[in-house]
Amino acid sequence: MYLGQEYHVLGNWFIIHFTENNGMAFGYELGIQYGKIFLSVFRIIAVIGIAWYLIGLIKTKAHSVLIVSLSLIFAGALGNIIDSAFYGLLFSNSDYEVAQFLPSDGAYSSFLHGKVVDMFYFPIIEGHFPSWFPFWGSEEFIFFRPVFNLSDASITIGVFIIILFQSKYFRAQSNDNSDTSSSQESANIISG
Repeated sequence: MYLGQEYHVLGNWFIIHFTENNGMAFGYELGIQYGKIFLSVFRIIAVIGIAWYLIGLIKTKAHSVLIVSLSLIFAGALGNIIDSAFYGLLFSNSDYEVAQFLPSDGAYSSFLHGKVVDMFYFPIIEGHFPSWFPFWGSEEFIFFRPVFNLSDASITIGVFIIILFQSKYFRAQSNDNSDTSSSQESANIISG
């Protein structure tokens, strides 16, 4: 596919729209000289931290929903890192032409400087804000505007599950900790 190419899967409700994201979520970029490398190193450190925390949760037999949701975040972040690290090394530039895999004249970028491919687009509702609406009066409105990939969806679902069920499994963890400390206190009273 070339940049901007679209395939309508379900009319105008689900579109495969090929785009490349050079920065973070929603295409934001760090406007400094080494912004891309800083972002890539930050992502790698964050994934290592998530992996370490996830291993700790598995060892302590934390709530399975927490483990699954954190695993979704980990997998999505790792997928975006792999895409950013290697996509630029494997493909030619896709501006106005179909990208070539392993081009003979070299790929478009170096290690950790590649773009992340986004492709899912769901412009479910399109219209215009009413003229009386503050700031955006009469401007075009599209819900859901962002183009994203499977990794982004995985991260979003994982975060959403954590937010939605946080009281259930964080309360369960604190109850487990208080049960352990009360049984330890009981053991101390009995033994001495």
